[in-house]
Formats: sequence, structure tokens, C-alpha cells
Amino acid sequence: MTITHHPSEELLLDYAAGGLSESWSLAIATHLALCPACRREVARLEAVGGGLVDGVEPAACSDGMFDAVMARLFDDDDTPSAVASPPSVPPAAAPVLPEPLRGYIGADLDGMAWQRLGLGAYQYLIETDDGATARLLRIPAGRPVPEHTHQGQELTLVLRGAFSDTTGHYGAGDFQEADEHLAHKPHAAPGEDCICLAITDAPLRFKSLAARVVQPFLGI
Repeated sequence: MTITHHPSEELLLDYAAGGLSESWSLAIATHLALCPACRREVARLEAVGGGLVDGVEPAACSDGMFDAVMARLFDDDDTPSAVASPPSVPPAAAPVLPEPLRGYIGADLDGMAWQRLGLGAYQYLIETDDGATARLLRIPAGRPVPEHTHQGQELTLVLRGAFSDTTGHYGAGDFQEADEHLAHKPHAAPGEDCICLAITDAPLRFKSLAARVVQPFLGI
């Protein structure tokens, strides 16, 4: 997997500092599962933050505080014991959806109940608690998404297949950030359906009347 489009440094910094909401964090964490370069960058940012914390004057603690905490974690009946190794099983096929995304859905692609959007496209809504909308989109190979702009921010992470728009070509693992300044018509590459994780904090603005008519019913 060759990844050429990455989250901005600002997003990675906010993620490392714990400043992103749930949906935004899900998008970054899923990208990190696919991108060693961004994992290294987040580790570097966390190390910088840890260095700043190390420079803070420590607060005084009582001499018995550590022993008291450990006593509450483990009493005599809770002493960890060795666990037998499970029997070996044949390796399963690698899932398309990486963690933590697969944990949110509870299944991989073959176990999902997709919602039809029309023109061969489908979506799967992901439950989050921050007011943003998280969804998987499945766009048929070789087909476009209706032209649109944005009322807020949109993060898109490609999980399978690819798409292109005025900003470039996005393959598996690539990450796109869009806002109200970007008007585009993403076009799925031929040969394989494009499956993306998309996060939005406001409805899209579609150019075509037909798309605007059905938009309220689809929650896009």
C-alpha cells in the first residue's frame, strides 16, 4: 500500500493531544492503522508532549500511596495466574476494515447491512456521540459522486479501491480533508468499488436538483 495523502499536521497534533472529538478521532485512528509514517509522526508528537509534562514540577505524595493503590487493584484472591495458550487455528483472511473502525461496526464488509443511496451507491452509518456524521460509502467502480461543496468539514479515508477529483488521486489509505472552499465531483476508479470512511459535521451542498431533493431522506 502506497499512501501519498495524509492528515494535516494540525489534525495529527490535535489527535496526539487528545483534542479531537470521537468521529474525527475515529478517522485519524483508522488512518494510523494503515499508515506507518503517520504513526511515527504521532509518536513523535506524543514524545514532545511527554517532554513538556516531564518539565512540570511534581506534586508531593505520601510514602504509602503506591502500596495503597496496588492493594486496591489486587487482593489475595485476585492474584493473576498463568493462562493456557489457546489451540492454534488456521489464519483467517485479512479484514478490509482495520481497527478501531471494525470494532465500531462489529463486522467486516461481508457482514454489513448497507443502505441504498441510488445509482448503485450505498452507505453504512456509524454511531458516534459528538454530533458529526460518520459513515462508510461504497461507490460503484467507474461512477462519480454528484458534484458538491461543503457547509463544514469533511474527512475522507479510502479503505478499498480509489477515487479522483480536482485535488488528485486517492487510493487505499489516502486521506482527504475538505471544507467550504472545495467544490468537487469525486469519481471512483474503474475495476473495483471505492469504499471510504467519510466524516462530516454539516450537510453537503449538492449542485444538482435531484440530489438536493433526496438529500433529507438520506442524511447526507
